[in-house]
Amino acid sequence: MSCDLSALPDDIRHAASLSRFLRRMLDSRPWLGGQLAAHLDQTVDADAMQAFLAGRGVCTETLKPALRELRTWVICHVLVRDLAGRASLTEVTEAMTVLAEVTVRTAHDLLREALVERYGLPLSPTGWEQELLVIGMGKLGGRELNVSSDIDLIFVYPEDGDTGGKKVISNFEFFEKLGKQLIQALAEVTEHGQVFRVDMRLRPNGDSGPLVCSFDMLENYFITQGREWERYAWIKARVLAGERWRELEEIARPFVFRKYLDFGAINAMRDLHAQIRREVARRDRANNIKLGPGGIREIEFIAQVFQLIRGGRETGLQIRPTLKVLAGLAERGILAAGTVEALGAAYTFLRRLEHRLQYLDDAQTHDLPDSEADRALIARAMGCADWSALLEELDRHRRVVSRHFDDVFGDPSDGEHTLDDMWACAGDAEQCAPALAELGYRDPQAAAGRLAAIRSAPRYRQLPDHIRSRFDALMPRVVEVAAHTKTPDDTLARCLDLMEAISRRGAYLALLQQYPQALRRVAELVGASRWAAQFLTRHPILLDELLDDRNLDAAPDWEDFRSEFAAQLDAIEPDMERQMDLMREQHHARVFRLLTQDIAGVLTVEKLADHLSALADLMLALTIPLCWRKIKIRHREEPRFAVISYGKLGGKELGYASDLDIVFLYDDDAQEAPEVYSRLAQRTNTWLSSQTAAGILFETDLRLRPNGDAGLIACSLESFRKYQLESAWVWEHQALTRARFSAGDPALGEAFERIRDEVLRLPRDLAELRREVLAMRRKMSDAHADKSELFDLKHDAGGLVDVEFLVQYLVLGHAHAHPQLTGNLGNIALLRIAGELGLIPAELATACGDSYRQLRRLQHRQRLNDRPSRVDPDEVGAARKPVQALWQLVFGEE
Repeated sequence: MSCDLSALPDDIRHAASLSRFLRRMLDSRPWLGGQLAAHLDQTVDADAMQAFLAGRGVCTETLKPALRELRTWVICHVLVRDLAGRASLTEVTEAMTVLAEVTVRTAHDLLREALVERYGLPLSPTGWEQELLVIGMGKLGGRELNVSSDIDLIFVYPEDGDTGGKKVISNFEFFEKLGKQLIQALAEVTEHGQVFRVDMRLRPNGDSGPLVCSFDMLENYFITQGREWERYAWIKARVLAGERWRELEEIARPFVFRKYLDFGAINAMRDLHAQIRREVARRDRANNIKLGPGGIREIEFIAQVFQLIRGGRETGLQIRPTLKVLAGLAERGILAAGTVEALGAAYTFLRRLEHRLQYLDDAQTHDLPDSEADRALIARAMGCADWSALLEELDRHRRVVSRHFDDVFGDPSDGEHTLDDMWACAGDAEQCAPALAELGYRDPQAAAGRLAAIRSAPRYRQLPDHIRSRFDALMPRVVEVAAHTKTPDDTLARCLDLMEAISRRGAYLALLQQYPQALRRVAELVGASRWAAQFLTRHPILLDELLDDRNLDAAPDWEDFRSEFAAQLDAIEPDMERQMDLMREQHHARVFRLLTQDIAGVLTVEKLADHLSALADLMLALTIPLCWRKIKIRHREEPRFAVISYGKLGGKELGYASDLDIVFLYDDDAQEAPEVYSRLAQRTNTWLSSQTAAGILFETDLRLRPNGDAGLIACSLESFRKYQLESAWVWEHQALTRARFSAGDPALGEAFERIRDEVLRLPRDLAELRREVLAMRRKMSDAHADKSELFDLKHDAGGLVDVEFLVQYLVLGHAHAHPQLTGNLGNIALLRIAGELGLIPAELATACGDSYRQLRRLQHRQRLNDRPSRVDPDEVGAARKPVQALWQLVFGEE
C-alpha cells in the first residue's frame, strides 16, 4: 500500500522525490507520515527520542521493534529537514549521534537488568559493583555520525570478579553476554530493519581478541602492543554508557597523547594513509568521497595528526569533532586561518554530499553513483544545476584538500639528495673533504673529521634502524643548509652538536625532516649565536618554536600569556612535578622567541631586557600561589608575601642567563607567620632553582637579604625597615637603588616601595658617602683584576660598573632634596634627571648615558656568542671617555 503524498507537507514530498528510502518507509509504515509532519518544525533531541520510546512501552520483549521504529523516524526526520534546507550539518550529525546514544543506553539498561536478575550483580573482589563501559569510537565518538553509518564500539569493564547471585559467573562472562546481547539488539536485521551495524574490530587484538576486557587488560595492551593507528582511533573514543569514564580516560590519555611533541606521528599516519590509498586504487574507488584523493579521511588525518603531535602538551587539542580541532589549530597558528577555512568548507561540502548519497537507499556508501538518474537526483539534492556543475565543485574542494594534505604529509626527504654520497662515505674524512671544500667550507678537513667521528661512533651504529634512516636523510641537508650561512664552519659544528644531542630522539629528527624551513632556521640561528646554539641543544623541544612565523614578529602580550598559562597550571593541580616542568618549558619557549627576534634585529638591547624582566616577574608571580597551595598548614587563604628583586632584575636589565637577586618579605602578625613564610620562601626558591627533566628556571641569589647568608630567608616588613634604617651598610643602600617589588601581595609591594623611598631619601654626608662608594668600588676592582690587554666591559675603569656606581652615588647623595631620583627608572634616565637638576653637566650626563647603552650592546653581543665580556680597547675608546670624565668630576680621581 502506497502512501498518499499529497496529504503531506511540501518538504516531505520534496524529500520523497530525492530519496527512494523515504518513499519506501512512508509506504510501509503508515504511522510515519503523521509523525514526521507533527515534528517537522523542530529538531529531534534525546528527550524527544525517549518520549517516542516511552510511548511504545519499551520492555525486553518490545526492545528490538521499538528501537528500529525510533531509528526510522529519526533518520527520516533528519532527511526531510536536511533536504529542505532546514538542518545544518551539525544538526544532522548530532541527531544521529544522539540516536546511537539513546538506543545503546536503552538496550544496555534493559539487557543488564535481565542478566542481573539471573546472575546477580557483577562485583569486584572487594564487593564493589562493576559496570560495562560502552565506548563509541570514530564518528560516533566525535559526535559526527552520518545518517547510514555503522557504529564502532569497544566494551570495557573496570575489575575482574564474580557475580553475586545464586548462579555465579565471572564478571568477564557476565559482560561478554551483555555485550553480545547489546550487539544483537542493535544490529540484527528483523522485519523492522536494524538500528545500527556494529563494528567491534577496534577492540584490543581486533576480531581475534575477547569481546570485552578489563581496565588492567586494556592498559597492558596499550603499553605492550598498542600501535600507531590505534592511537589515531582512540583520539575520538568517548564513553556512551558507564560512570567510571574518568578512570578509563586516565588509562587511554598517556597512550594517545605523548608528553613530548610527537612529530614521529606524521610518518606513522603517512604510512597508514598510503595503505588506504593502495586499497582504494586496488578496488578502483577513486570516486569514493571518503577514502579517495581529497576526501573526508584526508581532512580528518590533517586534524588528527596535529592532535597526536601536540595534544600531550596542548590539552586544548584533546577534543574530538574535526571542525573544532581545525579551529583550534588555526587559533594556535599551527595551520593558517585560510587553510582551515578552506578545509572546513570542503569538509562541510563532502559531508553533505555523503548524506545525500546515503539518503537514496539508506546504504552506507561513499561512492558517486554510476546511473544518470541517480546523478540527477544527487545534483538536485545538492542544489546544483546538473551533475557537471556538482562535479566541478566537488573537484575544486578535493584539489584543495589534496594540496593541503600533501603540504602536511608530503615527505620532503623522499628521493635522493645530491650530498647522499658525501654522507655515505663520511667515515673516510679524506674522501669526504673535497665535497665540503666545493660547498665553501673554509676548513673542509676539520668538517670532514667531525662527520667521520659521528659516522663511525658507537652511538650512531647503535641507533635503531628507523631512527638511523631519519638521521641519514637529514645529515646531507644539514651540511647543505650550513654551507649557505655566513659562517659555514661554525654553523656546521654547532648543528652537528645539536644533531648528536637529538640523534636518539626520533620525534625531533622527524620534525626537522618534515619541515625543511625549521632546519634552515636552526642553521641561521646557531650560526648567528653560540649561546643560542647551546640553549637549543640543551632544550631541543624548542625546535617546535621555529615552525610558527608569528614568533619572529609578534610582540609578547604578557598579560594575555599570564592568564592563559595560569589556567593551564591550575588545570594540572596538584601535579607539582608537571607544573614545574611546564613552567620551565614555557619559560624556555618564551626566551627562545625573544632570542629569535633579537638575532633577527627586531629588538633593541633595552627592549629585550624589558621583556626578559617582565617574563621573570610573571614566573615569580605564578610560582607563589602554586607553592602556597603545597604548604599543608596555612593560616590564611592568600599569603601576605612578596618577592623583591635587586640587581639586573631589579633594574629591568635582565639578560638571557642572568641570576635573580631576590629577597622575600612578609607582613603578617600571626604567631605562626615566621615559620610559615620561611617555609614558603624556601619552597619558592627551590621551585625556581631546582633542576628537573625540563631544566632549570633561574639561578637565584638570596644574599642581599638583611644580614646576608646569616639572615632569615623570609624577613618581616618591619624588620626589613628597621635593618635598612639602622644596620644596613652603604653598599646595601646602593643595591636598594635598583630594587623593586616583582611579585606577590601588591599591598606589601607598595609598603616596600615606601620604605625604599624613605631609605634612599635619608640625608647623607657627601664626603663620607664618597669614601664608602669609592672603597666598595676599589674592593670590586681588586676582586676582578684584569690582567688581559682586552677591555673588561663591566669591571674596567670607564665600564658599566662605573656608570652604576655614579648613579647610585647621585641617588643616595641627593634624593633627600630631589625625590624624583628615587624612581627605579634605569641608569640612563637617572643620569638625564641628574643633568636636568644641575647635579652634573647635562651634556656629560647624556654622553654618559649613550656610553652605557653602547657598552651594554657590546656586552650583549659577547654573551650571544658565549664570549667573555672583553673587547679590543680601541672598540670602546670613545665610549669610555664620558664615563671617565664624569667619574673624575664626581669623585675627583681617575
